Amino acid sequence: MREVTKRRWRAVLDVLLGLFLAFIVATDTVGSRSYWELAAGLAVVAGSVATARRYPTVSLGIAAAGALAVPFPYRDRVPVWVVFVLVAMCYQAALRMERPRDGLLIGAAVVVLGLPLALVVGPDGVGDWAAMVAILVFAGLSPWLLGRYVRLRGDLARTGWRRAEEMESRQRLVADQARLRERARIASDMHDSLGHELSLIAVRAAALEVAGGLDDVQRDAAAQLRTSAAAATERLREIIGVLREDAAPVEPVQGDLAELIARAQASGLCIDSTVDTSVAPPMVARAAYRVVQEALTNVAKHAPGAAVRVRVSSSANETRVSVVNARPPAGPLPGSASGHRGLIGLRERVRLVGGTLQAEPHEGGFAVTATLPHDAAPVEETPELREAADDAVGQPTSARALELARRDVRRSLVLAVAVPLALFGLVLAVGGIAFLYQWNTSELPGPVYDGMRIGQARGELALPERQRVARPTRGEPAPPPGAQCEYYGAGRSFLNDDYAAYRLCFAEGKLVSKDWFAEGGS
Repeated sequence: MREVTKRRWRAVLDVLLGLFLAFIVATDTVGSRSYWELAAGLAVVAGSVATARRYPTVSLGIAAAGALAVPFPYRDRVPVWVVFVLVAMCYQAALRMERPRDGLLIGAAVVVLGLPLALVVGPDGVGDWAAMVAILVFAGLSPWLLGRYVRLRGDLARTGWRRAEEMESRQRLVADQARLRERARIASDMHDSLGHELSLIAVRAAALEVAGGLDDVQRDAAAQLRTSAAAATERLREIIGVLREDAAPVEPVQGDLAELIARAQASGLCIDSTVDTSVAPPMVARAAYRVVQEALTNVAKHAPGAAVRVRVSSSANETRVSVVNARPPAGPLPGSASGHRGLIGLRERVRLVGGTLQAEPHEGGFAVTATLPHDAAPVEETPELREAADDAVGQPTSARALELARRDVRRSLVLAVAVPLALFGLVLAVGGIAFLYQWNTSELPGPVYDGMRIGQARGELALPERQRVARPTRGEPAPPPGAQCEYYGAGRSFLNDDYAAYRLCFAEGKLVSKDWFAEGGS
């Protein structure tokens, strides 16, 4: 039902456009009383509007053919209806054509046929040629580029949203993999710490079971304690195994911060450190270890040679971690582009102990800071927090993809405005040079004209190398019957509105009349 309604509205819009253009044709031609021009204009409007939606190339071709009517004599006027038809049809054709190739070919054909026709056949010569250029550029090319811009804007917007969805899906996948990896590392930490403690409990319970001085009830309790500890160890191993099934193998956290910093210094990092985790719980201490480990790894990878300041301090309620590196002296290592997986996993580790993490540029370098409370519950992970966390570590989002699409569209809009203006300026410059050259080389000196006599052979006359194309359109006397007339410049500047011309008419190779006439009178 919706599609039917759309088709009806489209048909109504097409009919209204056709009626409007037909009204323009009728209004423009009523004064000239040129009925064949009226019929041709209505035919162009009907054909171009009727084929605009299904066959935009045909519609553009019909409208362009109407533009060829500009150079023909219309009693000193330019047909305005051609401009309206070109603007409407060029815009719609560009909006609906998938490829611009056909439109460019049609435009090239009009230029090749129309411009020479305007210069040679038109009564005003260069004036008709300039009118044709202006119409083709501003009524043809500009709406065409504007239509292409609107089409590209829609395509880019759709493509941008589609690519944004793909990038967000990929981003979520990468982030989830990083979080699973960190959770697997946490599981390894739990296995190593809790498994060790449970094993010690089982050993001590076994020793208590065989110790002397115990009655049967106490030995049974010790045996049950040993059995429960062994069962808990086995159960812990099974749970850890389930947690690690879907995650890539990882190395658990080993050693303490002092050993980690010493190893980093031995590898070449310049580190100034102050570390105190004496009152931090085991999980908080391991989280602090991971923050420092990941930050130093990123420094070695992305800022080699940069000085690093490590500060870890613990109070009764929380542990603060800060790793700040200065500006790298030589830039990052080649091929060390970051995927931000380490920071995503690190953020997951900090979240699970109820803390907060910040990772951002700092005075030309980079700073990683974390606040780790000692007795807080894990922070609930909401979609808003996840998106904000991913943005903080530089993940692409739909907003960035959309901004790139908008930037390309703005560039195409600038192109749609700049190209017609530049092309029009180039055509005017080339046309102006050609006009001045033709004007100066078609000048007939006055003494030469005065010395001409009726009956002289054309070969005896000292004529310029070419004839005057731009000449007065009014004031010309009727030529002799059967004679062929030539036109030359009469010394008037082309800046004057009443510039004049010499007319020499020949019959059978002999001069039969010579006339001087100016615009508006002989």
